[in-house]
Amino acid sequence: MTNDSKNFCVILAGGRGRRLWPCSRYSYPKQFIDLFGAGRTLLQQTFDRFANVIPQDNIFVTTNDDFEPIAREQLPMLPKENFLGEPVNRNTAPSVTWACYRILSICPDANIIVTPSDQMVIGQEDFERNVVAALNFVESHNGIVAMGVRPSRPEPGYGYVQMGDSCGIENMYSVKSFSEKPEREFAKIFMESGEFLWNTGIFVSNVQHLLAHCKHTMPELFRQIELDGKSSANITDESRLVWDYFSLFPNLSIDYDVLENADDAYVMLCDFGWADLGTWHSIYEAECKLEGDNVVLGSDVMLDNCKDSIIKLPKGRLGVFSGLDGYIVAENENVLMICKKGDTSAQVKKFLNEVQLKLGEDYA
Repeated sequence: MTNDSKNFCVILAGGRGRRLWPCSRYSYPKQFIDLFGAGRTLLQQTFDRFANVIPQDNIFVTTNDDFEPIAREQLPMLPKENFLGEPVNRNTAPSVTWACYRILSICPDANIIVTPSDQMVIGQEDFERNVVAALNFVESHNGIVAMGVRPSRPEPGYGYVQMGDSCGIENMYSVKSFSEKPEREFAKIFMESGEFLWNTGIFVSNVQHLLAHCKHTMPELFRQIELDGKSSANITDESRLVWDYFSLFPNLSIDYDVLENADDAYVMLCDFGWADLGTWHSIYEAECKLEGDNVVLGSDVMLDNCKDSIIKLPKGRLGVFSGLDGYIVAENENVLMICKKGDTSAQVKKFLNEVQLKLGEDYA
């Protein structure tokens, strides 16, 4: 059993959320929004989820420097030092690397769980039990544990991880392969095989081991940093190092550029319910359906003969709809989007790019 004080959590909250436009905007992306009218934003809900199993002061948030004031406002209970505001967007591997350096200076034998900030988890007790089991595993094993769940549908928008041999510990397996966002036909094959799990993007390791993998993935950059002698346990020096070097980091994902290339990766079959909230399609699939298989996200609506649609309106706005069949209706500030529902992430990005090009940042 791990000592709780050695357990740390890193919440990744630096994304722009382009696929949930227009509700997610460049200046205020999805992780800072209360999408479901629950009274808590996605970031706050993620914090709440982990604060039950990780000491509050051991929870860190990585985000873009532009968003750090928003994150600090939404999580005022965390010390300022627990927010890592990055100078530029460089995907998740550089974010995790900086978090590892910060945590290493606090606890050299820390165990770390890394999580996205834009997910739905159902079954808090099961979730907490799985998190504790994964942290206990990395306490005594040098490896990286991906947390996986059984797929409930052949979803092409998710990543998959294939289970290999059992490790002799309940629900823990070696990793046979990773697959990022397969075609629907392959997703169906994956699901029917029983060997593949959805990759939740939540993973666990000890800080020394995780940092070693990051260095192995980006060796030239780390050699230059260490040659310059700027690696320091002092937070001021560490922050200066980040601002000096962060733009030089390659645009790498911790999931697929680090974890996928690790020869000591494990996958844990978890019991909790899970959904990624990255697209309108994935939110529709994950949410409970109203009459007519409609999904209404914290909005006041009157529906007549509508089906298979998802609606998100601003607070205080009443929507009256008749005859909708398979549509997305999303309104935020100065933009209303109405389009056919489906796997729309590419379509929404296309709309956003065209609007930004023609009308400027005020609509993006």
